[in-house]
Amino acid sequence: MDKATSWRHEKTLKFLIKHCPPPMQILDLGVVNGLSELMSSNGYNVSNTKGENLDLDQSSVSRSDIEIVTAFEIFEHMFAPFNILNAIKAKKMIASVPLKLWFSDAYWNENDDRDKHYHEFEVKQFNFLLEKTGWKIIDSQKWTPYKKISLGIRPLLRMVTNRYYIVYCER
Repeated sequence: MDKATSWRHEKTLKFLIKHCPPPMQILDLGVVNGLSELMSSNGYNVSNTKGENLDLDQSSVSRSDIEIVTAFEIFEHMFAPFNILNAIKAKKMIASVPLKLWFSDAYWNENDDRDKHYHEFEVKQFNFLLEKTGWKIIDSQKWTPYKKISLGIRPLLRMVTNRYYIVYCER
């Protein structure tokens, strides 16, 4: 794992532990990944979705035994995140999204239909989406990306511009 990913995972884990210390039953939206494995190794009982299209199939979030849903950089890949946010039965959620950068286009992988950002949010847009789906934000943080030295205007702007937004919400 590269330093930037490791750094982001550690910040995310610290935020999770602050609000929902282990052990807890977590449903992590998305397939098994480095962050879900890190949560498991820190005492959480983590299950993941199986790669189903969460825009069309919200059945995974209807389980009543889930204490908290986590969604780390998943909503930007969905056409309609409103539907899954509205369907979640858990009473707690921690979610992070990439923030829209005024100086850069949204991420778009031409070679992979699942690796595209249909949304990159402004804070007020994501907050409004959460509010309209019944979530109350208890805490939030914004982060700049991992600091790596690169030359140019965009790399400099990235070093000082918040790129990630994470929230802890309850219903």
